[in-house]
Amino acid sequence: MYCVPTPADSALTFAPGGTSPVDTNPVRVPVPSSVGRLHRDSRRTPADDAPLTRPDGGTRPRVLLVAPAADGEDISEAWNAYQWVRLLAEETDLTVLTSWKRGHTPLSRQLPGVRIIEWSEAPLVGRVERLNSLMQPGYPLFYWRARRWIRRRLAAGERFDVAAQVIPVAMRYPSPAAGLGIPLVVGPVGGSLPSPAAFVAEEGATPWYQRLRALDKFRLTHDRALRRTYESAACVIGIAPYVAEFLDGLALRRFEAMSEVALLDLPRAPHGVRPEGPIRLLHVGRTIRTKGLRDAIRAMAALRDLDVVLDVLGDGNDRAACEALVRELRLDDRVTFHGMVPRATVHEFYTRADVFVFPSYREPGGGVILEALSYGLPLVITDRGGPASFVTDACAYRVPAVSPEQLSADCATAIRELVENADLRVQMGAAARELAASTHLWSHRVHRMLGLFEELAGAGITRTAR
Repeated sequence: MYCVPTPADSALTFAPGGTSPVDTNPVRVPVPSSVGRLHRDSRRTPADDAPLTRPDGGTRPRVLLVAPAADGEDISEAWNAYQWVRLLAEETDLTVLTSWKRGHTPLSRQLPGVRIIEWSEAPLVGRVERLNSLMQPGYPLFYWRARRWIRRRLAAGERFDVAAQVIPVAMRYPSPAAGLGIPLVVGPVGGSLPSPAAFVAEEGATPWYQRLRALDKFRLTHDRALRRTYESAACVIGIAPYVAEFLDGLALRRFEAMSEVALLDLPRAPHGVRPEGPIRLLHVGRTIRTKGLRDAIRAMAALRDLDVVLDVLGDGNDRAACEALVRELRLDDRVTFHGMVPRATVHEFYTRADVFVFPSYREPGGGVILEALSYGLPLVITDRGGPASFVTDACAYRVPAVSPEQLSADCATAIRELVENADLRVQMGAAARELAASTHLWSHRVHRMLGLFEELAGAGITRTAR
């Protein structure tokens, strides 16, 4: 039965044993049987809030995971953080510091067997979702609460072998676990990728809050708390190698690259003979200028002699411009805008597609790249940002992004080679699926993180009962 929550400025208290709510993500949530009853409240005395003692000998690392949002009912970063919590709890003595979004099920109830200290989000924080995801206005309060909790637990004698902060991905948030004597892993972090100069003129007006990204480099130089986070961290994980270049002004102790996104599993392998008809290209994502849809459309204009069509899934503020471009180039019978569609429909389009075309030129990460790999699709992408580091030449064409004219021309060349060579499509598609299966599952991410924990904590990991 769940205990009554404390006021909003304190951590919530729950005891496992109740019925877990329905998880909107189709993942079975395992409850580690070795974890005892949990009672956590930021106002309790040190004696009442003593460290847990595991009955199996305490051979697993004691991990403190910081995730301002972790929610299996949400999307994007919060959903990714939920996967970290769910999977790390199977392998470690895990303590999670988090908050929950109003109107959503607290993480304590989604994963009732995990030691979770959580706070409700600040009032009004979630009113504007896009602004909230970009600027995280509730983060300062979360930082203060979490750092206070960590200091109190350390003062009470509790010890952690390693700490990790897995979100936010953006590199503008200091970690409450920094500089407290716990080996800290920060990341995967990324973002702050600029547009190539030749593309900026086509991007139009940028909302004021997105322009704040330009301050990231300044803050890394002058914000002492932010610098301390990165320079005191035992390891910084970037979502792609370009992150190391962005952080080159800091004295990092160690840098590793690992994507912030992953696949739970692979869809069923496609089978049967390809149906008759045109070669189908697919673009999935928000319809904004940086996603490269205009460039894919311009590439289509250079392929009029081929039997090829482009399906576009997604919506955004560049859709009107893209539709106008289709009319201008007289591609109405070759390019179809489907808008926002249900997840099941997205799956159908992936299974029908022959080539995934996603020439995004400012893509820090790119979960759709992993989706395309999992469906065994050859890819045409740009050679910058996260996507370029997710793939190999065996499964993808990685084209430069120097100017719109050059990008569309190079995309057209790559698409032409794939359209005209069925054996090449099959070969690259098989390589794509193999790469997804061998590299990009959540099990791979967690295995690598656990290895990093073991290496960084070293002899500090408890091997006898506490």
